[in-house]
Amino acid sequence: MTAVVIFCALSFLLLAGKLLRTFIPVFQRLYLPSSVIGGLAGLLLLSAAGKYVSPQVVNGMKQLPGFLINVIFASLFLGAATPGLGKILRTAFPQICLGQLLAWGQYAVGLTLAGFVFLPLFGLNPAFGNLLEIGFQGGHGTVGGMTAVFRRFKWEDGIALGYTVATCGMIVGIVVGMALINWALKKGHVRKIRAFSQRKRPERIGIYLPRRSRPSAGLQTVFCDSIDSLAFHIALIGMSILLGLGMLKGLQFAEAELFPASEIRLFSGFPLFPLCMTGGVLLQMFLRRARIDHLVNREQMQRISGASLDYLVTSAVATIQLKVVADNFLPLLLLVAAGSVFCVAVIVFVAPKLLKTDWFEKAIADFGQATGVTATGLMLLRTVDPENKTEAAATFGYKQLVHEPIMGGGIWTALALTMVFTFGWFPVWILSCVMLLVWGVVAAVIIRRP
Repeated sequence: MTAVVIFCALSFLLLAGKLLRTFIPVFQRLYLPSSVIGGLAGLLLLSAAGKYVSPQVVNGMKQLPGFLINVIFASLFLGAATPGLGKILRTAFPQICLGQLLAWGQYAVGLTLAGFVFLPLFGLNPAFGNLLEIGFQGGHGTVGGMTAVFRRFKWEDGIALGYTVATCGMIVGIVVGMALINWALKKGHVRKIRAFSQRKRPERIGIYLPRRSRPSAGLQTVFCDSIDSLAFHIALIGMSILLGLGMLKGLQFAEAELFPASEIRLFSGFPLFPLCMTGGVLLQMFLRRARIDHLVNREQMQRISGASLDYLVTSAVATIQLKVVADNFLPLLLLVAAGSVFCVAVIVFVAPKLLKTDWFEKAIADFGQATGVTATGLMLLRTVDPENKTEAAATFGYKQLVHEPIMGGGIWTALALTMVFTFGWFPVWILSCVMLLVWGVVAAVIIRRP
């Protein structure tokens, strides 16, 4: 019965978020997703009447993001026709460089504040600094995937704080991103902007009219009398998660066997979701080698991932612990402000020289992804390049193929948190600064190149 209540409650909040966005113009102007609006509504309801809600329901909602992020990461590359590494590097290397600068810079900024300011002044856990990249680059899903790590190292407050940073990052990405777009329009950096006033009411509220051509939600690749096509695609995601789970158990076993006397166990607290992504890549490679990859439809995978993300964000925002946020309000404010200023500075001062052609269209997509996850970056890109007349969408997609496995919920995002808990913040801070310097040198070489 608890699962039924959770599903019904989250469905109600999602629809409530959609209705609020439909009838309140400020939400439309801010481009806030219905999942965030519904999650905030749920947060208010739980704060006002939480004592009447079963603790099992609330705990179940808190655990849901940790499961759904595995679904999202497992489906990332299933059904995707990925180009060779050589083509990716030739086409998108400057944008890969920009993404790495933003990500490593967030670690450097976050851990600088955590280690040199928050730890001595407020006595906070030094892993507070990791929350900037986890929340901004990774978003609610990555925070949800890290819950087991936070709990294993006895810092459950990090879950609520991470969700808060992720929510702030999404808002920063949209609001500051739109401000940057208006700035670019005045400076003449872009011309093909579809302003809010130019959009018709159905587009503002986010619905397709019956008479309008609607994008496909996916094609059926198997006959439903054998297996439903949606069930088939969900089963493939399940196999990707199984492969990821097998890899995680294997790494944990190998670590225990190779270093039996060591008290340090990096993989005992390692989250599952980055390995689910690896499992998805391996499964896609197998399907391609077997010449049956045509059975996987990319649009169906995107819809499964999108639905999972909507429910994930709604449950994550609704269950934020406001007391934890209130107790850490000043450090949170400083962290979000410093991270936002850093990202804006990179976009305004570095991106024009680094990206050169169509620089703003490419840069604004990276800004949205670096603060409010990939969906925000694509929304901002669609605003400045609605008809895909630049190569920004292609280079951004290629960049994600290299960037996602490492940062923003990738292997390093997961490993860095465990390392801070295990070895302390200083080694990770040093490594982050070194990597930021390395990518800074790479950027300088690209800038100097004619």
